[in-house]
Amino acid sequence: MTVVPYPQNEPVLPYAPGTAEREILKKEYASLNEGYIKIPMTIGGEKITSTKKVKIAPPHDIKHHIGEYAQGNKKHVKLAIQAALDAKPAWEEMDWQERSAIFLRAADLLSTRFRARMNAGTMLCQSKNAYQSEIDAVAEMADFFRYNVQFMTELYSIQPDSADGIWNQLEYRPLEGFIYALTPFNFTSIAANLCAAPAMLGNTIVWKPADSQIYSASIIMELFEEAGLPPGVINLIFVDGPEAGDVIFNHPDFAGLHFTGSTSVFKTLWKNIGNNIDKFKSYPRIVGETGGKDFLVAHESAHPQEVAVALVRGAFEFQGQKCSAASRAYIPKSLWPDVKASMKAQLKEITMGSPEDFTHFVNAVIDERAFDKITSYIKKAEKSKDAKIIFGGGSDKSEGYFIEPTVIEAKDPKYLTMCEEIFGPVLTIHVYKDADYESILDTVDETSPYALTGAIFSNDRAAVELANHKLKHAAGNFYINDKPTGAVVGQQPFGGARASGTNDKAGSILNLLRWVSPRTIKENFVPPRDYKYPFMSEL
Repeated sequence: MTVVPYPQNEPVLPYAPGTAEREILKKEYASLNEGYIKIPMTIGGEKITSTKKVKIAPPHDIKHHIGEYAQGNKKHVKLAIQAALDAKPAWEEMDWQERSAIFLRAADLLSTRFRARMNAGTMLCQSKNAYQSEIDAVAEMADFFRYNVQFMTELYSIQPDSADGIWNQLEYRPLEGFIYALTPFNFTSIAANLCAAPAMLGNTIVWKPADSQIYSASIIMELFEEAGLPPGVINLIFVDGPEAGDVIFNHPDFAGLHFTGSTSVFKTLWKNIGNNIDKFKSYPRIVGETGGKDFLVAHESAHPQEVAVALVRGAFEFQGQKCSAASRAYIPKSLWPDVKASMKAQLKEITMGSPEDFTHFVNAVIDERAFDKITSYIKKAEKSKDAKIIFGGGSDKSEGYFIEPTVIEAKDPKYLTMCEEIFGPVLTIHVYKDADYESILDTVDETSPYALTGAIFSNDRAAVELANHKLKHAAGNFYINDKPTGAVVGQQPFGGARASGTNDKAGSILNLLRWVSPRTIKENFVPPRDYKYPFMSEL
């Protein structure tokens, strides 16, 4: 039996002053920032350009262009589908050990030769600071590749029992057709995993990244190619979403959707797939991780400094542009003065600017559309009688899309920003009476349609147990005395239910199960030669 290298989580480098990795990354960032890259699509292993070019600028420096990409159309979608279908037979028949080796090599290349470039590309095009990029674009991506190989090995080893004279087997076939990977801007690792997880199991992929993540997506594609991925297994296209969907969701060989993005988009895609169900050879697999309105509840027994740090980190790392980011918090009245004072002290120290300056905790939000949406919520809070801004609230998009970390205190636990996903550096806090702890847990569960992540802070075990029970369905990833962000592959499989997605748990064997179609094979070693059964005899 093949034994694959057992995975370990990739160490997250600190990038502290004086470290070698800090100097290497600074040089790589400067090199990419001063350069200009022309990014083609990759279809069937060929680099495909087009007449329409779209310029790329960092969100924190919008007047500075660092490259351009070739904008595709329906023709390129059709070419990508055909390339995926053409590559499928050979890829499907390749021994799983050989497929595994490609992605294990990709992980090692990423953690060595590609490390600085993948980080710098993510910092530039997504405005992530060095540490947030390291966690995402290197450590988590490498973890996805390595752990998924282990999970695939475990999956293939699950076999049925066999009676005397019979050999039963389960064959884990890839899905029949191609997979559409539709990936988000906020996590480079998710973009890579949404392609790689189905591909490991023998599927071939049409991949459309978010426009604002194309720069780092092109580096991922280079990583796959250097690791030895055959042409056509993963095809990278830059096409308008509805235009791509019009081709993909009408194709008979469409076999599955691997998606991370907004709830509204996911619902639209699901409807389109359902409306076209008679056109497909098989029922497509639909796997999606969508939005969140993630909570933190503090009990009166919690330590105020621990709560404050969890809120500052959980709400404002990567400008709150995590589907898991702390977005609403419920603080008991007795704790609120100390929590508020601690948060105020921390937020006064935080600086905002380009990720090139490693001292900045906060960088820019992803684009103008996000900036306008986020600031609209802040403006509404400024005018509301039910809420007030107690920290931050400022914004400026003259040089980049910068929004200050903003904290809103809401009198009404059902105030707008306690309910709706904002996806930016805005945290809303409701202060409740200590005696209302149990009822506030009901409010938490009922307030939002989402159920992605949530946290409880308490040093009273009975209070923890009560929250764990009452909030059972409110979060797919539940944290006790920790911020509701930072799930680690192999440790906390990630995903939520309700309006937050299908909860297929990226970073676990559960996700891989969605990309196979098992076939049962029964072999009879000694077939009978008489149709009669013993019961038919008269004696």
